[in-house]
Amino acid sequence: MTTFAELGLSQPVLQALDMKGYTPPTPIQEQAIPAVLKGRDLLGIAQTGTGKTAAFMLPSIDRLRESDKQIPFKSCRMLVLAPTRELAVQIADSAKDYGALAVLKVQCIVGGTSVGKDRNKLHRGTDILVATPGRLLDLIDQKALNLNGIEVLVLDEADQMLDLGFIHALRKIRDITPKDRQTLFFSATMPKAIKELVSGFCNNPVQVSVTPQSTTAERIDQYLFMVQQDEKLSLLEMILKGRHTVPGAIERVLIFARTKHGADRVVKRLAQAGIEANAIHGNKSQPQRQRALDEFRKGRVPVLIATDVAARGIDIPDVSHVINYELPNVAEQYVHRIGRTARAGKDGIAIAFCAEDERAYLKDIRKVTGAELER
Repeated sequence: MTTFAELGLSQPVLQALDMKGYTPPTPIQEQAIPAVLKGRDLLGIAQTGTGKTAAFMLPSIDRLRESDKQIPFKSCRMLVLAPTRELAVQIADSAKDYGALAVLKVQCIVGGTSVGKDRNKLHRGTDILVATPGRLLDLIDQKALNLNGIEVLVLDEADQMLDLGFIHALRKIRDITPKDRQTLFFSATMPKAIKELVSGFCNNPVQVSVTPQSTTAERIDQYLFMVQQDEKLSLLEMILKGRHTVPGAIERVLIFARTKHGADRVVKRLAQAGIEANAIHGNKSQPQRQRALDEFRKGRVPVLIATDVAARGIDIPDVSHVINYELPNVAEQYVHRIGRTARAGKDGIAIAFCAEDERAYLKDIRKVTGAELER
């Protein structure tokens, strides 16, 4: 078995990993770290939960230490772009942990927070900047930030950034970063639009990919309830109160709704039934979303209702059950949803509610996953 030391990482980074209790590298880390340390561009095809943040962050921290350049005024040396605020905050926290002994400055800028504060944060520049594309471009337009100092550019969850309509923002960012930068590009899927984007960003990238989507699903027991649309809430209530038995002990439950409005409606109805739940979606402010996630992680409010966009990429340990309260209209999204349970090698349980008008979605999901979904 390969160790992090054998992959060529420096002592400060290895010590930081030791402090976090990481032992063997995951497959994507094993493949990516040596290539990134050599300065190569990288194209990584990987789901969340595979350890890809460390796969790009650890070797980049070493590269920044080695080149030992000064922090550029109103700029950064490494820029990581992420589609959602939650994922950006999570990556920045990891960067701080991994870089703790390398004395690198890390900042995070996302929408939904004070622009003035962001301007102050960036005035003196930073080593590592994690950002969502919209807020980054706002600050560039306001002349509070430039991208001239970038040595490493990372795009994480690139397919999700495209889904959210960030394609023009990404091209604009690409055009104003130095041409001799190193680019690390990660995407869970590889549609044509992503392939085209890669060719504009990367220069002869090393390709790494880890196990196809189905493998997460193999550790997840999937169940199906055919249920009338207007009976879904009662069924959910009964499951959460233990009056309708489902497999597995219910600890932390992540419930997916298709719309922001739908998510709020579920929270409200559960509250009326005496079940405390939080929602995360795009209309919530950053502090609200962060609080909901923290309460869920700590098990204070073990029921979380989410929309696909808000939940993509965030790492929540120990989710015992994922409930698809409404089926997604894109089958791949189902795979992302249920992949929130069974993380870090644990088993998990996924439950899908399917109403009459969702049968077509169910058919697509069965086709993509090859899963029967037990009733």
